[in-house]
Amino acid sequence: MKNILLLIPLFLILSCSKSNEDLSSISTEKSGLDPTKLDSLDRFLKSAGSSSLMILVDGKIAHQFGDVTKKHTVHSIRKSLINSLYGIAVEEGIIDTSATLEDLEIDDIEGLTKKEKQATIADLLKSRSGVYHASGAVSEGMLRNKPERGQYAPGEHFYYNNWDFNVLGNILEGATNKTIYELFDEKIAKPIGMQDYRAKFIEIDGEDPEVEIPETDGFYQKEASKSKFPAYHFRLSSRDMARYGQLYLQKGNWNGKQIIPESWIEISTKPHSITNPKYEIAYGMLWYVLYPNENRTSKSFYHTGTGVHMLGVYPGNNMVLIHRVDTEKEYKFHQGNFYQMISKVFGSFK
Repeated sequence: MKNILLLIPLFLILSCSKSNEDLSSISTEKSGLDPTKLDSLDRFLKSAGSSSLMILVDGKIAHQFGDVTKKHTVHSIRKSLINSLYGIAVEEGIIDTSATLEDLEIDDIEGLTKKEKQATIADLLKSRSGVYHASGAVSEGMLRNKPERGQYAPGEHFYYNNWDFNVLGNILEGATNKTIYELFDEKIAKPIGMQDYRAKFIEIDGEDPEVEIPETDGFYQKEASKSKFPAYHFRLSSRDMARYGQLYLQKGNWNGKQIIPESWIEISTKPHSITNPKYEIAYGMLWYVLYPNENRTSKSFYHTGTGVHMLGVYPGNNMVLIHRVDTEKEYKFHQGNFYQMISKVFGSFK
């Protein structure tokens, strides 16, 4: 009996160790990538100021650049991270996406109108709430494009709205009695073997010009003069983000276990709002969608962070693409470089 008991912790240790192993690699020959073009890509990334890049093909590391273990703030990619948590919560019956803000007794500093309170969780997931209350972590571009209060009814108009995204975090925490960071650790990070995420988080005052980004796995950015609902930021390494993208590429399945419902991923990456007709880009539920056309034979989906970070899932290529920049300090990488990076990655395939 004593020997059996001694084996139990050893078994647990070995199980944890196996789940957190490095992803295996694939040769450039098998991945279809051209080594010479990858060298050119790396030179470009170094000169442009990238921190790291990872390309997974067939679930294996086909190429990587820089320190893929270093954590950076993911910025707006946080939205795609809680997409999975919503899918799981809906499957578990914890959340009903037809529930309205009124049902949930959601209100904010300036007070929401009766019409605004008719927005559903589904509207928030699609960024179509029609609630244009002040919110935290808002960019100048968001402010420029922001409609007037009451201009659109819930579900009527797409506006990339941090109020929606921040409130989604609050709803999820209220329904589960856990923080976003604890939920992500329990439901995603541990099951898929993330290597660097530890669920450590802190609160910061987003209205303090001297505030510094903490070296944690996440932080709540509170801007109390604007809204009751903080932004929830994540800091992830590239290799952990790559696993997350691979989970979506595998339709929510990891090592035979269905982590996220496949049907949830399908509806989340459906084009609910056309955001760029010229390039045929849409917004789904917390993901951007490149829908099929004469040049694209299959749907792809992605999210960016402050125009330079990238989490891209490309089922047609069986590929996941991660790109990072250290945006927690002065950086030179710009959006033009971002589009060049994408072009060079796809140009590296034979």
